[in-house]
Amino acid sequence: MSIIKLFILSSIVVVFSFDSYAIPKDSVIKKILIQRSLKSYPGSCPCPYFTDRAGRRCGRRSAYSKPGGYEPLCYESDVSSAAVKKYKSNLKK
Repeated sequence: MSIIKLFILSSIVVVFSFDSYAIPKDSVIKKILIQRSLKSYPGSCPCPYFTDRAGRRCGRRSAYSKPGGYEPLCYESDVSSAAVKKYKSNLKK
């Protein structure tokens, strides 16, 4: 294979490889958004699966389980497709 063909082929591979790594998969984006949401919560029980300072499971005492007030993202199903789309668009800027 000539050097020029090899260079073109490797350039194409690099471009496609970079493009696939540039924007993470939706599931990864959802996990990032969940982590951000949980970091911004001021208390110790944002989600039902967390434990409080005494080591007890938060369950129904969590902010997630209480209507009104703070609404943390605890599960991937809580992250809207619009939020994922917005995150992707911010990456492209």
